[in-house]
Amino acid sequence: MSALPAPLVDGFGRRITYLRISVTDRCDLRCRYCMSEAMHFLPRSAIMTLEEIAAIADAFIARGVTRIRLTGGEPLVRRGMPELAAMIGRRIGDGLDELTLTTNGTRLADHARALRDAGLRRVNVSLDSRDPDRFRHITRTGDVAQVLAGIRAARDAGLRIKINMVALKGLNEDEIAPMLEWCGGEGHDLTLIETMPLGQVEEDRTDRYLPLDGVRSMLEDRYTLVPSAERTGGPARYYRVGEFGNRVGFITPLTENFCAGCNRVRLTVSGELYLCLGADAKVDLRQAYRDGGHAGLDAALDRAMAIKPLRHAFEIAGGAEPAVARHMSVTGG
Repeated sequence: MSALPAPLVDGFGRRITYLRISVTDRCDLRCRYCMSEAMHFLPRSAIMTLEEIAAIADAFIARGVTRIRLTGGEPLVRRGMPELAAMIGRRIGDGLDELTLTTNGTRLADHARALRDAGLRRVNVSLDSRDPDRFRHITRTGDVAQVLAGIRAARDAGLRIKINMVALKGLNEDEIAPMLEWCGGEGHDLTLIETMPLGQVEEDRTDRYLPLDGVRSMLEDRYTLVPSAERTGGPARYYRVGEFGNRVGFITPLTENFCAGCNRVRLTVSGELYLCLGADAKVDLRQAYRDGGHAGLDAALDRAMAIKPLRHAFEIAGGAEPAVARHMSVTGG
C-alpha cells in the first residue's frame, strides 16, 4: 500500500490548506485602487489551459488543500469558466471541502446557475459602493445595476453571498454602515478590506487608506458586534451583528497583521505559484507539470514550501513604492 502524499507545510510550520487560483488576469472593470487605467494583459499563449489548471488543483488536493477559490482578474470573463469549475468541483467530498469564487458580479447573472451545478455553494462579490455615480467613478466603467442583478441571480440560484468592500477614505467610508445594513436586510455577510500597496496605480493610495480599527470602533458604537470564531479559510476575522444576524469581517493586512496564521498560496493564470501576496517568492508550476507531470509538480511544491516567507512587508506611506510591482489582478485576489 503506497504512502499518502505529505501535507504542504512551510518552513515556519504553517500548513497550507487553501489555494487561490487566478484563472485570468483580465477584468472588465478598472478599479482605481486595483489597476491602472491602461492595463496590459497576458497573451493567450502565456496562460494555462483549463485542463492544466484542473490538474494542478488535483495535485494540491492530494497534498492536503481542502479549499480552493477561483479568482482573477475577473474569472467570469474567461471562456469555459463553468466547465473549469465543474472539473475542480468533482473533487468536493473527495479531498476538497469547498470550491468558491470571487467576482465583480458583472457577469454573474449569466453564470450563477452553472456555478451552482458545478458544486459552488457561495461566492464573494466585490462591491465598493451601491451609488451608481460613485461606483462608476471607482471602477471607471462599471454599472452597479448590473452587479446588483448578478447578486440577485446568484441568490435565486441558491448561492450564499458575501460582499467584499474595500474601505476607501474620503470615497466610500460614509457607505460602510449603510452597506452593512443593506447586507443584513438581504441576508449577506460583509467583509471590509484595507487597501493594499500592490502595483502602480495613478492615485496615491495614502490618500485613500482607511485603517479598519477605527471603522470597527465606529460600527461597535452603532451595532452589537459579537466576536465569532467562524472562519471561511481566509484572513478575515468575523463578528456577528446582533441587530441583523449576519456577519461582518475585517481583513487588516496593515493595522492587524495576520501572517502568523497564513494557510494560503496563490496560483497565477500563467502557472506561477506565489507564496505570499506581498512578496515575489514564486515557483513555476506550469513548467514543472509540462516537464515532469505529477512527479514534477510534487517536487515543485516541496521547493515552494521551503521559500514561503514569514510575512509580507506592506507599507502605506506618501511616496512609498508598492510592496510588489505586480497588480492584484495578476496574483489573484
